[in-house]
Amino acid sequence: MSMLRDWKGRPVVVVTGMGIVSPLGSGKEDNWKRLTAGESGIRSITRFPTEGLRTTISGAVDHVYEEGMVSSELSEKLARLAGNEAIEQSGLRMGDFPGPFFLAFPPIEIEWPQRYALAEASGANETIEYADLVRAAAQPKFRPFYEESKYGVVPERLAEHFGTKGSPISLTTACASGATAIQLGVEAIQRGECEAALAIGADGSITAESVVRFSLLSALSTNNAAPAGASRPFSKNRDGFVLAEGAGAVVLESYDHAVARGAKILAVVEGCGEKADNFHRTRSSPDGKPVISCMRNALADAGVTPADVDYINAHGTSTPENDKMEYLGVSTVFGERLKDIPISSNKSMIGHTLTAAGAIEAVVSALTILNQRIPPTINYQVPDPAIPLDVVPNVARDAKVHRVISNSFGFGGQNTCLVITGEPA
Repeated sequence: MSMLRDWKGRPVVVVTGMGIVSPLGSGKEDNWKRLTAGESGIRSITRFPTEGLRTTISGAVDHVYEEGMVSSELSEKLARLAGNEAIEQSGLRMGDFPGPFFLAFPPIEIEWPQRYALAEASGANETIEYADLVRAAAQPKFRPFYEESKYGVVPERLAEHFGTKGSPISLTTACASGATAIQLGVEAIQRGECEAALAIGADGSITAESVVRFSLLSALSTNNAAPAGASRPFSKNRDGFVLAEGAGAVVLESYDHAVARGAKILAVVEGCGEKADNFHRTRSSPDGKPVISCMRNALADAGVTPADVDYINAHGTSTPENDKMEYLGVSTVFGERLKDIPISSNKSMIGHTLTAAGAIEAVVSALTILNQRIPPTINYQVPDPAIPLDVVPNVARDAKVHRVISNSFGFGGQNTCLVITGEPA
């Protein structure tokens, strides 16, 4: 049997199944149709009262959300939907997945309905102290709160559902998490630890609290009157990102394993790059070094040069700082070649799905190669002269795309880039 190895002598890692849920809908078909049609999934928030909030719009997955769900439950449901779609497409057996599971999942905390229940049970009158809540939480009837608040419980349940092997790994690297989950899966196969891996990024945390917190960072768009036009990456009039929910899932396999079982190969994850910086809790280092190194590391890992890249799937959050930083990064890495490379932001249509973004954008990158069509950056009416990029404005474009680099830059300087290419010749 021929063993296909990459330039470093490692097993070639391929994608054989993909799943996606976003504010635009469930499933690859629906999402691809709407993404390439330039549709927006951003709406006014209806899940909770928004009086007095500076931002009242989001990319909520209201078609998946069920009344009364806390965010960890919604995130778990999203992960399950995307994972089911990916495994089904791969042709592997649901409930008996032949490898480990890597889950990018948002932080879990007690939410307001739970806090109110604890406050009431504490019997404290005027001022409720933290100690009162802790005392109430010890009552047997609140044991489910404790179980639901464990970060490792969700991956355990999902691992049981998918039938993955070994102990599941859950991780959070801020907005790079989805890409990090894929990277961990790729590296496990490259090291020869397994022949297949399931990687999922999921995030269903649109709550009043998350909207307030990101508002306090002045990170969110306040374009409440026209939700569909609020996410405006690379535009001069951009005013922040739009909080969103969703999930992306990929089934990864060694090329040999996939071919031996007759699987259809959708894409190859050719290289992964990462670079952390400790400049600030939320801001990127102004010299762009970590972002530049991250892309260079990914290209070097793949054994390719900037000249080999046909399309950049941007992080493209639509915040004044990120878009400027990303331009500094790509212009440094790609130099003169940049004017010939289209770059676009899926976040213009689906918003920023935080923990899930890197995984969703990896799926969209693979779909771009499979369909030879580039989803646009919508809402691009006022170009920013300081960011001269070919952003595929407003309308999808047919193009020859063989290799994509997908960027994910997270708070705290957590950066991950993936190089994705078509089926090997």
